[in-house]
Amino acid sequence: MLIVERDVRRRSPSPQRARKRKPRVVVDTNVLVAGISGFRGPFVPGRNPSADALHRWAEKNNFIWLVTEDILDEYKEVLKRLRVRPSLIGKVVNLIRERTEEVKLGSSIEISPDPSDDPFCVCAERGKADFVVTLNPKDFPQERLAAKVALPSAFVK
Repeated sequence: MLIVERDVRRRSPSPQRARKRKPRVVVDTNVLVAGISGFRGPFVPGRNPSADALHRWAEKNNFIWLVTEDILDEYKEVLKRLRVRPSLIGKVVNLIRERTEEVKLGSSIEISPDPSDDPFCVCAERGKADFVVTLNPKDFPQERLAAKVALPSAFVK
């Protein structure tokens, strides 16, 4: 008796779509402030790039926002100085705290020409950020950072 094996071709399972990794982002205080001011009236996409970035994060969770305690403290301090209502500051900071990734810092290093921006630079480096989103790119020397320094208008595209 002759046994003939069939030519059985099995289809390999279709490759699963590679999940796109969400970018890791440090948001400078000026972008937060400009973004919040963009929500004073009805939100209109494209009118305020900082508001667009914050809206996309809040609605679509399209990036991982990296913070440190120093950064959160600066957000609170600047919003308070700008006379934002304390209840709104609390809501904003609590939302950010709940939905961001906190980066633990060890020692501080000097990276920025503006020492008040060093916590953002160190957070970007230690948190392996893909982007630092700022309205003041001159304070974030690209040659000293692994993350890409971007304006909100470039980041939201």
